[in-house]
Amino acid sequence: MGSLEKNIVILISGNGSNMVAIANTAQKEQWHEKLQARVACVISNKPGAEGLASAARMGIPTQVLDHKQFETRDAFDAALQRAIDSYQPALVVLAGFMRILTPAFVSHYAGRLVNIHPSLLPAFAGLNTHQRAIDAGCKVAGATVHLVTADLDHGPILAQAVVPVLPGDSVAALATRVLSQEHRIYPQAIKALLASAEPLN
Repeated sequence: MGSLEKNIVILISGNGSNMVAIANTAQKEQWHEKLQARVACVISNKPGAEGLASAARMGIPTQVLDHKQFETRDAFDAALQRAIDSYQPALVVLAGFMRILTPAFVSHYAGRLVNIHPSLLPAFAGLNTHQRAIDAGCKVAGATVHLVTADLDHGPILAQAVVPVLPGDSVAALATRVLSQEHRIYPQAIKALLASAEPLN
């Protein structure tokens, strides 16, 4: 690995559709040649996560760190941090990683830890975002890419996409519409961060 390489480590818990979108975009847009950036590893806290097989098919190294094997959240996050840091990451990307991260972990990756949330933050932080948007009578919903801070779902916003909430919308229909936009804006927000980042020494 060259000293100028910008490694991206992606954390997943499920099918990793945003991870796939990012990795596909990285390949298609030649991030390695143009930005000296690559998806170096995909790490899951769930051994059976579908996204692990997707990453392997794309030639991306994978690791499993089963949170159930650790007695405390701190112990898991410390082990996760060691695994991530072995790649000297320029960015750590949360792509459906269903864990609340400890303040020490978040602080360690300050300015390098990115998440996507299925609402137009600061509205509807937390869970059940689509149901809450429908229940509130919102005319629009969407997705937000943001830097992660200790305050859940409230870090600096990097990108947003807006989708309409249609009359009679179901949670599933709205979620599908939002997810298609997540797959568009997440890779582009990461690309912008990589383009603005100084090369790692």
